[in-house]
Amino acid sequence: MSININGSSIDLPSDTRVSLLDLLRDHVDLVGTKKGCNQGACGACTVLVDGERILSCLALAIQYEGRSVTTIEGLSTEGMLHPIQRAFIEHDGFQCGYCTPGQICSALGMLGEVKRGLPSNVTGDLADGSITLTRDELRERMSGNLCRCGAYNGIVDAITEFAEAT
Repeated sequence: MSININGSSIDLPSDTRVSLLDLLRDHVDLVGTKKGCNQGACGACTVLVDGERILSCLALAIQYEGRSVTTIEGLSTEGMLHPIQRAFIEHDGFQCGYCTPGQICSALGMLGEVKRGLPSNVTGDLADGSITLTRDELRERMSGNLCRCGAYNGIVDAITEFAEAT
């Protein structure tokens, strides 16, 4: 039994109780994904599974057998940062950087949700079919990712710039 992590096939541990977060950090040495609260409340452990964002601390690794997991390390290609990573740097979307990997993975997953027309709590017209990514819409959708340093304005600016460019 295996899982695809950042393009590589990784054998799943025999212990079915291992969380996806612990598999990434302790078994595969991908420490970019952070263990914040370990209760699903802070978003520091957010990764993408088949393009959708999940909290890896709440997921058992075995649940994702045969699926594709992308971590912050998997976003860059050939040593080049992903455009959203560059946007975070340009807009000072981080201070200590602890939450940044989860913020970036969550942002990419969130933008996929917007593209698919999935509404949020503040989406105005649910029948419209298209969603305008206003600052309020973006903030609502990213509200599950906490930044203890308070770099929210830079985070919103970085995601906005990236969304407008793509």
